[in-house]
Amino acid sequence: MKKLLVLGAGTAGTTAVNRLRPRLDADDWKITIVDQSQTHYYQPGFLFIPFGIYGQRDVERPRSDFIAPGIDMVVGEIELIEPADNRVRMADGRVLDYDYLVIATGTHARPDQTPGFEEGYGDTIHEFYTLPGAMALAEKLRTWEGGRLVVNIMEYPFKCPVAPLEFTFLADWWFREQGIRDKVELIYATPMADVFTKPVAAKHLGHLLEEKGVTVVPDFYVERIDNEKHALVSFDEREVTFDLLVPVPVNMGAEVIGRSGMGDELNHVPVDKGNFLSRDHDNVFAIGDAADLPTSKAGSVAHFAVEVFTENFLRYIEGLSMLEEFDGHANCFIESGHGKGLLIDFNYDTEPLPGKFPLPGIGPFTLLQETPANHWGKMMFRWVYWNILLRGRELPLPAEMMLAGKER
Repeated sequence: MKKLLVLGAGTAGTTAVNRLRPRLDADDWKITIVDQSQTHYYQPGFLFIPFGIYGQRDVERPRSDFIAPGIDMVVGEIELIEPADNRVRMADGRVLDYDYLVIATGTHARPDQTPGFEEGYGDTIHEFYTLPGAMALAEKLRTWEGGRLVVNIMEYPFKCPVAPLEFTFLADWWFREQGIRDKVELIYATPMADVFTKPVAAKHLGHLLEEKGVTVVPDFYVERIDNEKHALVSFDEREVTFDLLVPVPVNMGAEVIGRSGMGDELNHVPVDKGNFLSRDHDNVFAIGDAADLPTSKAGSVAHFAVEVFTENFLRYIEGLSMLEEFDGHANCFIESGHGKGLLIDFNYDTEPLPGKFPLPGIGPFTLLQETPANHWGKMMFRWVYWNILLRGRELPLPAEMMLAGKER
């Protein structure tokens, strides 16, 4: 019997096993998925917790609810991957061997990578990239009376590149709702030359920040946090002071990837960007945020990528060429506050453009424009995530990005 081992039961790993189980003969294939936690988190929902829109119960479910019958689940910490021997060692001594390995261990917030971050964490420094962090930030905002709030991106890449923009937009809305917007100075500090990686989207989003009275500090690479001064300090010794700092921590792949010698400097696995096959091992794939793909680390990318991976994997194990080519498709709603949102749709080669989505000229969603429909699309996606995407069911959207409906 052939053994397929999947490391990581997040969005990419769970969707992959659920898609593959019905298409791999159970008499011929054993599928095992491994994760250190029994709880699955809807990570896009962390953004809404600080503003009281979601609570903990909205963003977590038991992983077992989403693993299809016929898939073995192993809960425990992974100690080491030994690709030369086709096996994985668990921290408790168990050894899992495989014929094919899929790495879906994600990417994770690493406050320890920035000097001064951990010393001020929970006091003047808060984040929303973890559930405990989002819950603590919610408590902080309930009693915060105003001052200089700085939203900062430490380093690229990181999960959901639009999330810090969304947080800034929602903060503007939140403080207006609380009647203290005039007491809050909002600063957006980024290592980028602009507010987003793609020029057309950056123009639209930058204009929106300006409208909302947000000051943008570009080209700001954080070297350390000075907690005595309450200041971000850049490598060129510029300073941005704060009363409350909400940074996006450095994101890195799982530590086991580094320990196993299978990753780059950020512990992301080098793969072919079109088919996700490891550049170093011919029976190893990496999908989702664990891979070093040159596109957004986002749930939509994981979803579209897994569609391509599934078809390619079924051909690959038969000794056939992998015909599907992932184009880097990403599709993200951007919550902008006041019951409105934007939508961007792009891939490796085509940046976000204006237009209608998914039906040309009809929508109902509008690209790069604030609309109530985009807001409701964002809010409804949580139901889609729990009930369709994770379970490996088909969505009426192709994995490949469509140009129809977009204005060049």
